[in-house]
Amino acid sequence: MSTAVYIAVIGGSEIGPEMAAQAREVGRELARRGAVLLCGGLGGVMAAAAQGAREAGGVSLGILPDGDRRRANPFLTYTIATNLGHARNVLIAHSADALIAIDGSHGTISEAAIALKLGKPVIALHAAWDLPGLQRAASAAQAAALAWAAVSGQ
Repeated sequence: MSTAVYIAVIGGSEIGPEMAAQAREVGRELARRGAVLLCGGLGGVMAAAAQGAREAGGVSLGILPDGDRRRANPFLTYTIATNLGHARNVLIAHSADALIAIDGSHGTISEAAIALKLGKPVIALHAAWDLPGLQRAASAAQAAALAWAAVSGQ
């Protein structure tokens, strides 16, 4: 049985430079702690977080919505092509030990809601939406620390 901690970073596929910087920093912080970064495998928050994880020597896994692994962002360590469309959000929520939501909209909210329904911690960073049970972080470092503490016992 694996003892690795899987933390998903979820968020918008189209983001500006500020959100990209936040996502990269979250990815770096998770990699420094030894977490496996899980994401949806495409652009935006997903690519920036995977880039940050790679820069810090971490491992990332992208669960893609379509059947073509070539569409994955170039920063991922591993990819899984599902051909499930938005249903892949359920796989991400079930596979992660905790989730960090950066910005995002409908798809991100669906992942967060499923995770919360499963009793998993979800940390929001710069999210304009709210769900019961959602925890808020003021910085990338705090988001990573809260997610790590929630699942690692540290």
